[in-house]
Amino acid sequence: MSRKRVIVTAAIAVVAFVSGGWLMQQDNRSGQSVYQQARMFDDVLSHVSDYYVDSLSEQQLYRFAIDGMLRELRDPYSGFLDGRELRTLSEQTTGNYGGVGLQIEVRDGAIVVVAPMADSPAEQAGIMTADRVVSVDDSSTARWNQEQAVSHLRGAPGSQVRLGVDRPGMTQQLTFTLTRAQIHARSVRLAALLSDGVGYVEVQSFSEATGRELTAAIDSLRGAGMRALILDLRWNPGGLLNEGLQVSDLFLDPGQAIVQTRGRAPGATQRHLDRAPQRYPGLPVVVLINGASASASEIVAGALQDHDRAVIVGTTSFGKGLVQSVFRLSNDASLKLTTSKWYTPNGRSIQRPFRGDEERDPDEDVAHAADTARADTFRTDRGRIMRGGGGIGPDVMIRQDSAVTAGFQRLQTALAGTSRSTRTRWRPSRSTRGPGRRCTSRPSR
Repeated sequence: MSRKRVIVTAAIAVVAFVSGGWLMQQDNRSGQSVYQQARMFDDVLSHVSDYYVDSLSEQQLYRFAIDGMLRELRDPYSGFLDGRELRTLSEQTTGNYGGVGLQIEVRDGAIVVVAPMADSPAEQAGIMTADRVVSVDDSSTARWNQEQAVSHLRGAPGSQVRLGVDRPGMTQQLTFTLTRAQIHARSVRLAALLSDGVGYVEVQSFSEATGRELTAAIDSLRGAGMRALILDLRWNPGGLLNEGLQVSDLFLDPGQAIVQTRGRAPGATQRHLDRAPQRYPGLPVVVLINGASASASEIVAGALQDHDRAVIVGTTSFGKGLVQSVFRLSNDASLKLTTSKWYTPNGRSIQRPFRGDEERDPDEDVAHAADTARADTFRTDRGRIMRGGGGIGPDVMIRQDSAVTAGFQRLQTALAGTSRSTRTRWRPSRSTRGPGRRCTSRPSR
């Protein structure tokens, strides 16, 4: 046994003893103490390292052990993060990253610009919607996927990147040399005033500035004559718990519960209450959700539904009723671990059972019917019956492929016909650009 493995085994045994692991000895069904289990683990590692048909380093084997342990939790939201994965998570939760500010997507095998972001290096350089990025730093983008485009366009603020661009209607290729900057991807993607004083706001994530951005968007629409609000949380995967609380706080009264969290870790069990007076009392609110509305989106929808503050319209939400915490480890690594479950104000858990693959049709509700039918019943403030399990069930069920989509079609038509002059375009101040626990569209680069 190598000296390194002896040290690791001894360390595991000491930690187990100090943390109370020795108390498990009598209750261990196999009759082995934690120290004996650690020795057995080291024996297995030693044999694999010395005799396995392919050569594997001890570093690889320890990583396999970590991944295997976390995989056995059967929790798709817990995992080991290396430095790159942690940076990606940070970008998702803060909305901040180094890049050129392009919204792109892959169309017919090409990297196509959906739109440059306001005030970004890309916009300032003159890159336009429908431009095709054919090369990045002289590397052809042919057959690139979304991830490859991301890795090449993003980088440290202040660094440069050269883009070759084909523009419709022009025969000569354009070249742009851009200096990457700190980009803030806004949570509020669109704010528009429709007919009859109806305001529409689309929130695509819950990052660190969502509450402030949404407040600015709604205030602007009210100033333009908005009398009712449609809050679109469809396709919103969630994000930071604190931002879900802030958004809910805008529509509830002081003392009303927003969400409850329960867990074993210190501070994991809490009851979060509304603190500030309603910012928009009397404003009718409709919240749109679908099967891709998850996490913090469900916290907002559940809180407003339980307190009868909004009408929830669409299809059953995703059903993610868990909260993750991120723990920094050594060697630039981190652990994302589920530390609590959350419940709506009336006590509903909306967590759906894991079914292996977490991907599903965003408008699929049949799969949740059995779970919902078996779930306990709860009541809203006004006595309406709600059920837990399997996501947030809408008050008005509208599937996009059903005959009852006239409302959605009118909404989409209205949005498509809304001119730039009637849309509310706002830019958050630097104070809104700025991290938190995760409840865990087109990408921006």
